[in-house]
Amino acid sequence: MFIQLIAVISCLLFTGASIYVSVVEHPARLSCGTVLAATVFGPSYRRASKMQASLALIAAIAGVITWWQSGLLLWLVAAVLIFLVIPFTLMVMMPINRLLSSTELDRAAESTGKLLHEWGRLHRVRSLLGSLASFVFLWALV
Repeated sequence: MFIQLIAVISCLLFTGASIYVSVVEHPARLSCGTVLAATVFGPSYRRASKMQASLALIAAIAGVITWWQSGLLLWLVAAVLIFLVIPFTLMVMMPINRLLSSTELDRAAESTGKLLHEWGRLHRVRSLLGSLASFVFLWALV
């Protein structure tokens, strides 16, 4: 039961943080203008990425362990869904993350604003995956 709770709580924390970034933090950044949004993106991203990657990995590992112990496929499905945020981030979002975190970035450029908006759109995918994984984890728990 302890490992099940670790899976569910880690996933829910990831999802809550991800939704917060998508609904509150990133739109607030954008509302302050491209220069300020691009300036604070790097420090915010570095802090959030460590926390969110850890939570996603813990939830995925705990979900796989629970599936292994219980044989209930829902735990594996949820573990895969939450794990998918990691390769999605590395393969799809990382190029944008690197551009936005670059010291050579022209923070006032129109292209920077477009990158910030694209990052926000892609981040919603992470929120969706986390939400789906959370729902499946909770379903498996019940």
